[in-house]
Amino acid sequence: MALPDDPADRHAAVAGGFGRLVAQTRDWAAPAPVDGWTARDVVEHLVDWFPRFLAGGGIELPAGPSVADDPTSAWQHHADAVQALIEERGEESFTHPHAGSHRLADAVDRFYTSDVFMHSWDLARAGGLDPRLDEDFAHQLLEGMRPLDRVLRDSGQYGPAVPVPDDAPVVDRLMGFVGRDPAWRPESVGAP
Repeated sequence: MALPDDPADRHAAVAGGFGRLVAQTRDWAAPAPVDGWTARDVVEHLVDWFPRFLAGGGIELPAGPSVADDPTSAWQHHADAVQALIEERGEESFTHPHAGSHRLADAVDRFYTSDVFMHSWDLARAGGLDPRLDEDFAHQLLEGMRPLDRVLRDSGQYGPAVPVPDDAPVVDRLMGFVGRDPAWRPESVGAP
């Protein structure tokens, strides 16, 4: 099923998919595909960076539970707060010193929802779960990012691309582009 085009609906779907993975995660200390990260770190990253991004444009999200104490509650509070922000204020203009000016709903969609989508793969791999990522959206992200390859690498946000065959599934190609090895699996998944 394709993701909706509307930013509020797309965020609800992507955040809901991530929430499903959060609810199914059993080992928060399990290694994740990002070097040095655990499953808990994936959630912490999303709950931590986006409020700081919004604050750079003068928007404050309500503080919630700590990821260190309760990753599931922290994620749900955060996802609900972002969803309410898009639904209530999405038409407002948002200006960030590094990201420029956008309609708020579009800024959330472009800079955050796509990040949740990609980190869903990380959390799923950490827990040995199926991320169930939409291939059309993966293709859209990959094609949108390819022309920005050097800018993205120079930003420090992405590591070197991992070579993936041109005929590999689009989600694998997207993950390879952002520096993930699509074949990555934690050693501990399935271990006694």
